[in-house]
Amino acid sequence: MGEPGGRHFVGCAGAVRAVGYYYGILIAFKDYNIFAGNNPIDAIAASEWVGFSWFQKLFNNSQFLTVLRNTLIINFLKIVWVFPIPIMAAIMLNEIRHKVYRKLCQTAIYVPYFFSWVVIYGIFYSLLGTNGIVNSLLSFLGFEKIGFFTDTSVFRSLLVFTEGWKTVGYNTIIFLAAITSIDVGLYEAARVDGANKWQQIWNITLPGMLPTIVMMLILRVGHILDNSFEQILVFYNSIVYEVADVIQTFVYRIGIGQMNFSLSAAMGLFNSIVAFILIVGANAVSKKLLHRSIW
Repeated sequence: MGEPGGRHFVGCAGAVRAVGYYYGILIAFKDYNIFAGNNPIDAIAASEWVGFSWFQKLFNNSQFLTVLRNTLIINFLKIVWVFPIPIMAAIMLNEIRHKVYRKLCQTAIYVPYFFSWVVIYGIFYSLLGTNGIVNSLLSFLGFEKIGFFTDTSVFRSLLVFTEGWKTVGYNTIIFLAAITSIDVGLYEAARVDGANKWQQIWNITLPGMLPTIVMMLILRVGHILDNSFEQILVFYNSIVYEVADVIQTFVYRIGIGQMNFSLSAAMGLFNSIVAFILIVGANAVSKKLLHRSIW
């Protein structure tokens, strides 16, 4: 008797959260003043309606194009360089037959995922900072030091590399699970036909992983305007704003730092709409070209 009631309560709670979320979107269309009501929720209704005024200010903001360009470039680099690595790592781990060595390799690539970005920043700053191990070695050998954290031509590469170092292990688990679902009989039949290891990978493993690869790629494209907020917030500084300031950090600085909640809400809504369009578009392209899609 209690279970249906419990499900009903959970469903109501989810509906309330959804209504609260959509109600909060109104901030993007109002001149929101947090002190206009008795509490922040009442303040939404009490604030003046301004329509698309904040969106006009957003698109006319000189920083908007820079922030949007940085977001797209950084995410594009992460897709190109980071996305394929877990696929290759999963295939290589699957081919390791020595159990102890395989577990050691898995542990080595999984562990960084459990580090916070603050810890990772500390690790890489001790390695790549101005007086870090790498720059000290370069100076000792007579070379100029590299400003990994301050050079605008290098900083994006640092973000991509650290993102890959942290997330490859977690994403590898997903692709390893896809490999385990492949029928072992296919490999046995391929060996009987004389297929070598590379042929087995190309004709059996990769096609078997393709549905998962397509799904992960579509989701990744859909989040092309979402960078790792914690990573960039910890790593960047005012010197590299020109190449590292992205939508989420911009919203954080405007919304929290300057208390301009309406402008940050407009940016967030714009981000969500673009993400929805990209997911639907990527799914349609994949369905047409690869005959595989999420729905």
